[in-house]
Amino acid sequence: MKILVGYKRVVDYNVRIQVKPDGTGVATDGVKLSVNPFDDIALEEALRLREKGVAEEVLVVGIGPADLTAHLRNGLAMGANRAIHVVTPEAVQPLTAARAFLKLVEKEQPGLVILGKQAIDDDANQTGQMLAALWDRPQATFASKVEIAAGKATVTREVDAGLEVIETELPAVITTDLRLNEPRFIKLPDIMKAKSKPIDTIEFASLGVDTHDQLKTTHYAAPAKRSKGVMVKDAAELVATLKQKGLL
Repeated sequence: MKILVGYKRVVDYNVRIQVKPDGTGVATDGVKLSVNPFDDIALEEALRLREKGVAEEVLVVGIGPADLTAHLRNGLAMGANRAIHVVTPEAVQPLTAARAFLKLVEKEQPGLVILGKQAIDDDANQTGQMLAALWDRPQATFASKVEIAAGKATVTREVDAGLEVIETELPAVITTDLRLNEPRFIKLPDIMKAKSKPIDTIEFASLGVDTHDQLKTTHYAAPAKRSKGVMVKDAAELVATLKQKGLL
């Protein structure tokens, strides 16, 4: 079986986000960019399944500009067999990304697609669900445990009420939650080996995907600064203050 893993680049989670002065987006010039943490978890799970003998090949797929290649090498250094780089200078919305993944799924015929449940830049949590719908295959989201046997996946999901266990036939789409695993540390020899692993480059336009965005972002703004706290003597003064501010 082949496992396809989505690999998105985002602003590193340790970086303090800054909005551009003109409000057109988030400042990325000179900012550290890293692989989406949930996607590293997805790749780690795919590698563990391969090590168990469930899969024979792990393929990472990234959609982004030309310099995304360095981050795909990171995925290869973790242990992926090969990578596909869909080149586009434009930001891709979830539905467009799902359509692009579908084209690659049709070409590669994976038995399982594993994506991070969401990207930490847009927090959309949509691509996996949209891909499953377009592919017309089952989905299991927010996975905290995955077991594959007899052509089926048993997935423990994290839901509001606790944990839910579902069983689904393969091929399927699984999206990973935070507690599924802890990605492995990449060693220097693995980084050197990754340089010889293949990365197939595909121009986004060649996929024949409709790039018409369904959503338009009008502007970005930083959160308003918090006002100073106010000390009150008792509950009555608290209620009076809230009423004065129009909060009650």
